[in-house]
Amino acid sequence: MLALLGLLTMLALLAVILTKRLSALAALIAIPIIGALIGGFGLGTGKFIVQGLQSIAPVVAMFIFAIIFFSVLMDAGMFDPIINKILRHVGHHPTRVVMGTALLAMVAHLDGSGATTFLIVIPPLIPLYDRLNMDRRVLACVVALGAGTMNVLPWGGPTIRAATALQVQVTDLYNPVIPAHLCGLAFVMLVAYWLGRRETRRLGIVGNAGSEGEVYERQLTDEEKSLRRPKMFWFNIILTVAVIVGLVWGTLSPAVLFMVGATLALVVNYPNVAMQRARVDAHAKAALMMASILLAAGSLMGIMKGTGMIAAMAKAAVTFIPQGLETHIPAIVALISMPMSLLFDPDSFYFGFLPVVAEVAKTLGVPALQVGQAAIIGQMTTGFPLSPLTPSTFLLIGLTGVELGEHQKFTFLYAYLVTIVMAIASIAIGLYPL
Repeated sequence: MLALLGLLTMLALLAVILTKRLSALAALIAIPIIGALIGGFGLGTGKFIVQGLQSIAPVVAMFIFAIIFFSVLMDAGMFDPIINKILRHVGHHPTRVVMGTALLAMVAHLDGSGATTFLIVIPPLIPLYDRLNMDRRVLACVVALGAGTMNVLPWGGPTIRAATALQVQVTDLYNPVIPAHLCGLAFVMLVAYWLGRRETRRLGIVGNAGSEGEVYERQLTDEEKSLRRPKMFWFNIILTVAVIVGLVWGTLSPAVLFMVGATLALVVNYPNVAMQRARVDAHAKAALMMASILLAAGSLMGIMKGTGMIAAMAKAAVTFIPQGLETHIPAIVALISMPMSLLFDPDSFYFGFLPVVAEVAKTLGVPALQVGQAAIIGQMTTGFPLSPLTPSTFLLIGLTGVELGEHQKFTFLYAYLVTIVMAIASIAIGLYPL
């Protein structure tokens, strides 16, 4: 009975989110509470919610301060010299242009925002692609691959969601994936090189012809110029490296690292209290929207675990798993993760689908962490810039002028190959068996 109630609760959750009957925030809170009340748990439901909130509080804190940290550094112009140097070196040779595009997308996506990445990368490159008669689908594809693969970072939305759903530390989830992630980024550069060479041949360019030309730089607004702090460049670089090293090293909690990092970035770059408040206000909307989703997800996971519904579902599902297949669950999840981005939005996948699969795997003796690590290499990472369920996808195709169908047809195979490369690398380093 409890397993059936859990199944109906999760199906109802997926249905109302996918059909847009309720917002993800409302659905994650309301549907599990209704399920718990139907199950007769009464006022005890409140205790389950509090337990869920307590378990994900560090993740929420990490995300909020990571957004503030990277947004302040972006405002201060830390990335400007890096971006402009990439733009200066691409010249007019298609191969260099495409590889520079991929690298630029990776750097711009350090703040974890797809929309910001597309707005930084695409406008300055559109005139160059058009002048060289290069295929705009290549621009859309390479930007999507660079941003999508970088979205695996521990402060990226999918990884944060996976850690929340599985109630694990973000560093425990992400750090073992670093070698596979680096392989994925290297493969993106290889794809960019191949696409650039293909464009070079199509345009009939021989040797290094066209390698020199005008320098393309981002055009900043007056407001953006007033926020830049070029004298703080090296301080900001050192601060960023220190935070990332601390994150990978794992000595301090990620929440603490980003809290300290965000505070230092604010105080040093903007000593004026009014400017500090303005910078926080400017980025509060993005931080609070995601934080509210994570807190709602904490409520969901608290109820589903506290009532025992998710454990009952897993025990029931185990009876349908063929013997010997259980060890392959993470590998299967890895292979289907990227295409699942076209079917599930990140909230319904990570908070509706992943916890059930992870609990089934755990019941069969396979660590749930492995399932989460398999999921983040494709679901709404390499897959997010192709998904019609992601608003930033439409910004990408709008800026490049490429139809959604054309973009998906052109990019899907390359994005899927990146996921497969990361899956193979994960298997090779022993994260999970084939």
